[in-house]
Amino acid sequence: MSETRAERRRLSHVDRAGRPRMVDVSAKPATARRAVAEAIVGLAPETLSLVIDGSGPKGDVLTVAELAGVLAAKRTAELIPLCHPLPLTDVVVQATPDRGDSTIRIRAEAATTAPTGVEMEALTAAAVAALTVYDMVKGVERGVEIRTIRLLEKEGGRSGHWIRPAGEVDARPAERPRAVRGAGRARTRGPKASKR
Repeated sequence: MSETRAERRRLSHVDRAGRPRMVDVSAKPATARRAVAEAIVGLAPETLSLVIDGSGPKGDVLTVAELAGVLAAKRTAELIPLCHPLPLTDVVVQATPDRGDSTIRIRAEAATTAPTGVEMEALTAAAVAALTVYDMVKGVERGVEIRTIRLLEKEGGRSGHWIRPAGEVDARPAERPRAVRGAGRARTRGPKASKR
């Protein structure tokens, strides 16, 4: 293996002596970045009905989970030790119940204009939203499962555009029934990013 290839394959958050480090991105230009992640929460049909009806003991599970995801995205650098603090320009978190397979599918999208990617913010948003679903329903069902947390797509930076292969993603549209609530999706938006 050539030195160049070896360098490319080396973990970026570990130095040559094996010590953890924050990657120096000071020489990289700030460019538009975007990432999409998802989490899937499995629960009993009876519990899902309580969530959809909004009749659980803690109230509106979906709204609270979405807001928790937005908050988590904004605080990712405080939770993941070697993440850079990023100026997020957009965060969207949507929790969609699916009666067919008795799950809640959480989709989190984060965007920034920065010298490093925003994947961790999207993943953290999805993970914390899923944990919040558990917290909201654990009094009714302790056996709730967080089955999947994964990156679906990322754009920007040196590695360009990456999309998870189609065979690994359920392509069904995830739209919340109107009867659940009309508040739409939790979203925070910063100043519109300028193209560079």
